[in-house]
Amino acid sequence: MSKPLLAVEHLDLSIGDRPVLRDVGLTLEAGEVLGIVGESGSGKSMTANAIMQLLPETAQWTGSIRLDGKALEGYDEARMCTVRGREIGMVFQEPMTALNPVRTIGDQVAETVRIHTDASRREARDIARETLNRVGLPEERFSLDRYPHDLSGGQRQRVVIAMAIVLKPKLLIADEPTTALDVTTQANILALLKRLVAEDGAGLVLITHDLAVMAGMADRIVVMRNGAIVEDGRTQTLFTTPHHPHTKALLEASTSAPAGKRQLETSAEILTVSGVVRDYALPRRSLFSPAASFCAVDHVSMALRRGENVGLVGESGCGKSTLVRTILGLDPLTTGSIEIGGLPFHAAGSKPDQALRRKVQVVFQDPYASFDPRHRVARLIGEPFHLLADAPRGKQRRERIAAALADVGLQPDDAERYIHEFSGGERQRIAIARALIIEPEIIVLDEAVSALDVSIRSRILDLLADLSRRRSIAYLFVSHDLSVVRAITDRIYVMQAGRIIEEGETERVFAEPRHAYTRSLIAATPDIERELAKSRRKAERAATP
Repeated sequence: MSKPLLAVEHLDLSIGDRPVLRDVGLTLEAGEVLGIVGESGSGKSMTANAIMQLLPETAQWTGSIRLDGKALEGYDEARMCTVRGREIGMVFQEPMTALNPVRTIGDQVAETVRIHTDASRREARDIARETLNRVGLPEERFSLDRYPHDLSGGQRQRVVIAMAIVLKPKLLIADEPTTALDVTTQANILALLKRLVAEDGAGLVLITHDLAVMAGMADRIVVMRNGAIVEDGRTQTLFTTPHHPHTKALLEASTSAPAGKRQLETSAEILTVSGVVRDYALPRRSLFSPAASFCAVDHVSMALRRGENVGLVGESGCGKSTLVRTILGLDPLTTGSIEIGGLPFHAAGSKPDQALRRKVQVVFQDPYASFDPRHRVARLIGEPFHLLADAPRGKQRRERIAAALADVGLQPDDAERYIHEFSGGERQRIAIARALIIEPEIIVLDEAVSALDVSIRSRILDLLADLSRRRSIAYLFVSHDLSVVRAITDRIYVMQAGRIIEEGETERVFAEPRHAYTRSLIAATPDIERELAKSRRKAERAATP
């Protein structure tokens, strides 16, 4: 019987006095994709870090980690440096933090070659060029001298993948490689990873909280909870007949929708966007060349009714975020106008009406980055009070903050804690509390749940739906996750190249999309049942003589 490519046995890990992993065991064959799923804090990423031996100084671990029969637990740091990059490649979640912003993409991919081989600088750059071609960044469009900031999110992720596979390692670990990507870019990156594994005969460990992605990618799946593996099985078996209650709960959270969208009581428009254009000036090509501009938002008109949940979807770079900034009054308009409650809020050539600003609040994608970590929660939640002419003070202020925390399922005592003391889901609840504190009529949710695992995401969506029903708040839900948009919105706008190319009731758009671009977005969205059906058909074809 052949030895597995990767074998982890009885892995226990603690950081200081805190146990993190407990008796973790898993195997991976060459050419196989192993998925690791679980909630935030379950030990997924720490298991990957243990395999790579990228651990904090206070970490202590016992057990066995074997790569192609070699016991890595006996390797010191100097010897592990010869393994990382050559035999194990790592694809990180956020490419901008994984890449050096002041070095060209060619130099960063070539660096791995120079470190692990005796190739000359020119030979290393030739290998880097070949690898970038291989991951879909051809020479005619992507020279080696380009920098990470010149590329889109999906293109940067391809550079990170090129760095990981440039020496064709035996093992590839991808930790949430597509979380921040839109559905079409995500589909391309996943297809690329699967193709590279097939071509090189490598093993892939894929870590993700998206079970629909896992259904289409993994041959086997391990489910983790509280630092331990609670279930392990073939993908089809695990999805169709899960045994552990936690696995069943994850699957249920992946497919559940918030209970009952509220029935709108009025058709009155609370937000009206009319013919909005946002141009950006581009640098002149020469001293005497004419000034050029880029149209990020091109004559967009849309409306939000009181208490309505509306989705805004489209690929990265389509203009969603720019449109949101104009609605929030953070970006000037080139032409067009925005009204709130029938009153002029923002128009070309004028500043937003400060008195109406309080009616619109926002919840950002990354709650930790949107808070000042030096301040306690009470101060963070109370920040929007500056928009009120008669901001509450003293006891009244404390009571308003306590009520906002209670509305999102937290405790009044949480007001005295710091933001780093909370989990990701709790931080997002605090972000929602901050948006609610001055009782706005519109809340813009900009990718507010894309980075959350399925169970936390489900709870946050239930919370948002409940708040919408109780307070008649209108949501503008900006997301690349079409499954989330379908679950919570009443209507949907589809944006491409700065224009709205389709809009309508959410179920109508998903069931009968009229525009080819909308159809491509829906087709690229991972779906558990569809992916399992494709896997079954593939297995049946392989079994047919």
